[in-house]
Amino acid sequence: MNILIKRSKSKSDNDIVTVLINKTTSLSSLGLSKAEKDFVKSQIKNDLKFIQLSHKSGYLILLVVDNKDAAKENEGLRKLGHQVYGFAKRTKFASVYLENLSKNENAIMFVAEGVALSNYRFGKYAAKRKDLKAPLKTVKVSPNSLTKAKVDELNNLLDSVYTTRDLVNEPLSFLDSVKLSQEIKRIGKKAGFKVEVYDKKKIESLKMGGLLAVNFGSPTPPTFSIMEWKPKNAKNKKPIVLVGKGVVYDTGGLSLKPTANSMDMMKCDMAGAACVIGTFEAIASNKLPLHVIGLIPSTDNRPGQNAYVPGDIVKMHNGLNVEVLNTDAEGRMLLADALSFAQKYNPEFVFDFATLTGAAARAVGPFAMAVMEVGIQNKVKQQVVDSSFDVHERMIEFPMWDDYGQMIKSEIADIKNVGGPYAGMITAGKFLENFVDYPWMHFDIAGAAYIMKEDGYRGKFGTGVGVRLMYDFFKKYANK
Repeated sequence: MNILIKRSKSKSDNDIVTVLINKTTSLSSLGLSKAEKDFVKSQIKNDLKFIQLSHKSGYLILLVVDNKDAAKENEGLRKLGHQVYGFAKRTKFASVYLENLSKNENAIMFVAEGVALSNYRFGKYAAKRKDLKAPLKTVKVSPNSLTKAKVDELNNLLDSVYTTRDLVNEPLSFLDSVKLSQEIKRIGKKAGFKVEVYDKKKIESLKMGGLLAVNFGSPTPPTFSIMEWKPKNAKNKKPIVLVGKGVVYDTGGLSLKPTANSMDMMKCDMAGAACVIGTFEAIASNKLPLHVIGLIPSTDNRPGQNAYVPGDIVKMHNGLNVEVLNTDAEGRMLLADALSFAQKYNPEFVFDFATLTGAAARAVGPFAMAVMEVGIQNKVKQQVVDSSFDVHERMIEFPMWDDYGQMIKSEIADIKNVGGPYAGMITAGKFLENFVDYPWMHFDIAGAAYIMKEDGYRGKFGTGVGVRLMYDFFKKYANK
């Protein structure tokens, strides 16, 4: 874990003391001088949210928060947490102490979340780079401000986001398809969910032609990992299934990626798998009362050995024949096998996560996920939408009209794996639709999963997108 949030009554000289207040909070309780009080009042009058004071032996930061507990305000609190982190980093403090004197009892949780997520670093391979080590060691919260149960829940969730970011940031030299399955087992043992891994021989027996075809060019065998969290108090009678694209590295295959430097970040092409793994860690660690199954088909996509080629016909797990016209449209090939495999569970509904198309990234940028669905109940869809705004991992829905399905019709097979130059994220969704017979929602996270420029508490490179969204959704879904 990169940072630990803990309850503490004591403040030290090594802490950046940060107090959440409202405009009506009494400043007398803070031990401020008259001049300091006047300064704070003037700042509040100017509608400033972040007020810095040099106070006694160190610094005092006041965060002026609203009484509202709504998505917009909560995201503002996370951003204030990022500001607190930035101040602590600049002043070389290793700890932050948070206390809530405002009337918004949940506010401190979002500030702590912003601080902790900002502090993430992937410094595994930088033994001599101090700047790649997490600057903060601890976030302390006043016991009167946050219960132990909420602190534990938040720590478990943040740890799951860190896990997801770590997996996305790992290079292929460490995280190939076999190692990914081993990591899933390790995380499952730690968090408490079951894991079963199918090897290449088992995958061949299941006739998962899509996964096998993508793997033809690789020296490393494919894996198919099955995760399950089934507590005795599960509230759903039929399981919910999550599917994650596990392409640990993507060259594009023989349809080699043409864009300059585009392969530099292709270790992130398993961010969908990482999202599902992190979600399982979060729901199992916090013991949500839901039966959930996760499916991770994994391989890398290379142009070596007997790599599949444009023009090939691939017979999929469900028996459909696919004409391959672009080997860089590989994610949908292995996702399709996993989605058809999910039918055996008679699921309540299925969500899949994938860095599936550059078209999605171009359409919505790094600020949202492109989403498509078939058969999801309106109340469930609305709950997902609400959660996406609550955690600020927003989604934009694209249509699944039959017109787009015409674009992937093949002249020699059942379907083809690309639909042409237009609406690439939608035609990818229409391709996957051929492999589901249950309520299903597809999340194309290509733009939001890996970013090349730091963006507040989301950081740089792997963002861990999707984990907080799914945890928030599942927690509320279980309660309803």
